[in-house]
Amino acid sequence: MAVVFEKPTLAQRFMPLFRGFDIPLLIVILLLTGTGLLAMYSSGFDHGTRFVDHGRNMLIAGAILFMVAQVPPQKIMQFAVPLYLAGVALLVAVELVGITKKGATRWVNVGIVIQPSEILKIAMPLMLAWWFQKREGALRPLDFAAAGVLLAIPVGLIMKQPDLGTSLLVLAAGLSVIYFAGLPWKLVLPPVIIGGLGIFTLVLLGDQLCADGVRWSVLHEYQQQRVCTLLDPMRDPLGKGFHIIQGMIAIGSGGLWGKGFMAGTQTHLEFIPERTTDFIFAAFSEEFGLAGNVFLLVCFLLLVWRGLAIAAGATTLFGRLMAGAVSMIFFTYAFVNMGMVSGILPVVGVPLPFISYGGTAMVTLGLALGILMSVARARKQDAKDPLPAPYATVA
Repeated sequence: MAVVFEKPTLAQRFMPLFRGFDIPLLIVILLLTGTGLLAMYSSGFDHGTRFVDHGRNMLIAGAILFMVAQVPPQKIMQFAVPLYLAGVALLVAVELVGITKKGATRWVNVGIVIQPSEILKIAMPLMLAWWFQKREGALRPLDFAAAGVLLAIPVGLIMKQPDLGTSLLVLAAGLSVIYFAGLPWKLVLPPVIIGGLGIFTLVLLGDQLCADGVRWSVLHEYQQQRVCTLLDPMRDPLGKGFHIIQGMIAIGSGGLWGKGFMAGTQTHLEFIPERTTDFIFAAFSEEFGLAGNVFLLVCFLLLVWRGLAIAAGATTLFGRLMAGAVSMIFFTYAFVNMGMVSGILPVVGVPLPFISYGGTAMVTLGLALGILMSVARARKQDAKDPLPAPYATVA
């Protein structure tokens, strides 16, 4: 009896790389990327190469997703500490020799100009997931306190730049890991109650707090102005309130079905500021209306739901915490962006995932989705025996 080895086809060689991918997650990603390309073509058609660049950024993010998905979660965990330390070191470098643009020092030159805070969007949940994985089964209150310190260091450095939007995203990603690790409710409720009371007080005393000459010591002046503009955009309708007012006008003018693709007057007459980046949701709403918004919301909810389902089925604590954190990152991105454009949250620099233009943000999203897909693949591979060698037959 002789063993004959058949030469594998190209499809047979590449199929194992795709085996185990989460199909529902892929479908949602494709729906969102298609929507993003459609929105960018309309809002950015007179912005030079914005549409082409957006497509290129999506391809790069897709390649990163594919490559990271091949790496088992336990291998990814090995990068947690080095990536976190590198990110914090670069944030310190920003403080010392950072590059200032538009009044904010957020960039540093390391051969190329980078924004280190973007690294922490992924490095922070990675580090905390590693921390809790190492202490699985023996968690103490001190471990949660140490996790809080690990989170506070980069968040404080980012807020000092100042960059409120990115600091909120990093904070949300870190807090989601701490919560999913089993933070007791008695520690969760007090800050939630204090935050709720603070918001109620701010709304109640908004006129007095936002009066001319009043300064809040806990916030930078521009951050105070953003909060006051949220409470009353008409205080400065042609200045600081212009963004929110035009965004709400565009959303409202879209009606139920929208004005139609490429037919948004607020968008194409350039009333909407930053219409290809932070305020692209307003341009999308004007052209596709409430129906388009519902479709977009459903897609994001499905993405978050699928991510949490993957987290629930993860085989390790690290995988569970990372998948849960990544899911909440997408929720935070979408909620904050849509909220600020709609006038229910202060205006901060947070892009809408897959829809807004931005190379660094798209790469970060690709990395996050790759980690999510890696956790999903590991779960499926652990659920069944390794596949036999497919290329040998017995003659």
